[in-house]
Amino acid sequence: MANDLLASMVLAIWVYLLIGRGGFWLGRERDDATGTGEGPWPAIAAVIPARDEAESVGRTITSLLQQDYPGEFSIFLVDDQSRDGTAEIARTAAASLGAAARLTVVSGRQLPAGWTGKLWAQQQGVEAALAVSPPPDYLLLTDADIVYTLHALKALTLRARRGGYVLTSLMVKLRCTTLAERFFIPAFIFFFQMLYPFAWANDPRRGTAAAAGGCMLVRRDALVQAGGMAAIRDALIDDCTLAIKLKAQGPIWIGLTQNVSSIRGYAALADIRHMVSRTAYAQLRYSPLVLAGTVIGLAITFIAPVVLALFAVGAARFLGLAAWLLMALALQPTLRFYRVSPLWGVALPAIAAIYMAFTVDSAYQHWRGRSGMWKGRAQGDLRGKVSELR
Repeated sequence: MANDLLASMVLAIWVYLLIGRGGFWLGRERDDATGTGEGPWPAIAAVIPARDEAESVGRTITSLLQQDYPGEFSIFLVDDQSRDGTAEIARTAAASLGAAARLTVVSGRQLPAGWTGKLWAQQQGVEAALAVSPPPDYLLLTDADIVYTLHALKALTLRARRGGYVLTSLMVKLRCTTLAERFFIPAFIFFFQMLYPFAWANDPRRGTAAAAGGCMLVRRDALVQAGGMAAIRDALIDDCTLAIKLKAQGPIWIGLTQNVSSIRGYAALADIRHMVSRTAYAQLRYSPLVLAGTVIGLAITFIAPVVLALFAVGAARFLGLAAWLLMALALQPTLRFYRVSPLWGVALPAIAAIYMAFTVDSAYQHWRGRSGMWKGRAQGDLRGKVSELR
């Protein structure tokens, strides 16, 4: 009887996830804006925080300076005390395109108390961009490992203007080449959309807010009214925290894209662990009780179906198997988006179990005083702010 009740609950969870959570798993929110648009095109300034990004920053700068964008476009790269020649590589990339005047390199100042490293770098870049007269209409907050196709910025701007969005964000396509990446990356995107259904985030009537920090086009006046980067200075989950602030100013939009991608590699399990552990406990508001509830919830949702399907008998076994099949089905659109085998859907329980271990590790790192470790800098006891799931 107990197994039957558990199996019924597990199946009900997956039925709800598939039909009652904004269709998150379908990935229907895409950057499909087309057309030529009408002038004048808004002025845009890209702000890029960069700390020891020599391997990727040249390609990022090149892809941005080659944009087929009709309006004024400039780049402010904040060299966050790099030790590998990041700034010089960026300058060389701009000079090779004859566009040195469109790149401003800001030498990052010492990190003050109360700020995370990335947000402090962004703050300095935003300050420099807004000091220009006249200031840009939009700020493109992006990273030093992001590469844009030729028309990506134009399409992004078209969507922002047509929708009147104060924040237009793209979930950049992560690299998915190595075995570790194929195993973990599609599931990472799947879990993100489960936490923040894009359809709900894009609905002005709902409180859910989400953004992806690799590519965020922000309307300058809305950012200023929201308090600027200082308003989220201590957030480890800075993108979604910014989305909360900006959704209070107007409509926002987030979607998947094939046109903006990250070239940062995750060659091994340890790389994935670091990516997840850096912020997972912040997502849980640093609460041991929420952590315990999350572990139990993940176990019931992702692991129990497999246990029931393999070891239960009678109706419980068939209900567990049905939940497992729904789970595998739910992952299929994301697997197709990343062009990996549909068979990875069957492995989602194992993938979820490892992500669960990463989350516990995130709590452990926080208790060690190593929260948000990035490029040799720990964020200590800062408390990130996250939106509640709705």
